Amino acid sequence: MEGSLMRIGIISDTHGSLSPQAYAALADCDHIIHAGDIGGPAILRELETLAPVTAVLGNNDFAEYGSDVGLFARPVLGGVKFLVGHKPGDVRVSRGGASRGLGPGDPIPDVIVHGHTHVPELVVGPEARPASIYMCPGAVFRPRSDFGRTIAKMDVENGRVLRTAIEDLTGKTLLEA
Repeated sequence: MEGSLMRIGIISDTHGSLSPQAYAALADCDHIIHAGDIGGPAILRELETLAPVTAVLGNNDFAEYGSDVGLFARPVLGGVKFLVGHKPGDVRVSRGGASRGLGPGDPIPDVIVHGHTHVPELVVGPEARPASIYMCPGAVFRPRSDFGRTIAKMDVENGRVLRTAIEDLTGKTLLEA
């Protein structure tokens, strides 16, 4: 979908439970990223009925997803480079460019996505460096914040992130950049 607007849905920590509200909230997405603690292959199959899915293993996932789901993913969507991992410490990139999720010669990501905390987070600017955006979509199962159950949506086009929003399952924007 190079050259056209692409909406990416970002979800994490389903723990085997994808509510109808979470499913419906992702219905307008062209691609879905799952940042781990999936809870079973059926969750990915259900999400794939909406859009292609990129997923990573969480600390509660096992090798039941096949070789397409590993500890890290580095998709390029709409020209935007992502680094996806479950635990924040595994994807955070040091000032020297080191991260468990990046190998020598891997491009520096534009967007870093993690799960695990069950707390939505959206960091932009100098605190997100070397990426432009560092984020966690929160959780749709057992959220650990006053935001409740959340997902994120990102609009990208021609290698640029146009909008990033963390939303509750009714579509209300809670955090935006």
